[in-house]
Amino acid sequence: MRRYAKPIVVTDDLALLRGRITGVVTLPSHLDWSGSADYKLEAPDRTVDLYRTVLIEATKPDDLHAFLDRATLTRLWPTLWLPADLRRAWEERFPQLKDTASRAAAA
Repeated sequence: MRRYAKPIVVTDDLALLRGRITGVVTLPSHLDWSGSADYKLEAPDRTVDLYRTVLIEATKPDDLHAFLDRATLTRLWPTLWLPADLRRAWEERFPQLKDTASRAAAA
């Protein structure tokens, strides 16, 4: 059982994910209050951190649409550490993400 009932936010359509793929993204404080809210997208580790943070902390679909990119999410999906209930919700809505993770595990 979860300690607090933070809602899980999933987009209705992966095509709506049209975030930046280059440059520096600064997340608003409701998504990242760590003090390191700047993410240089050319740095693979920071891109992974950005996607993980947005997926976990999103409070509305607009958060996902503004900061995530469909192709990048699909590429990173197998390597993202996410809470099991969040991963399950996304994979139930978008089975192709689960397929991507399965193919990566088999490789």
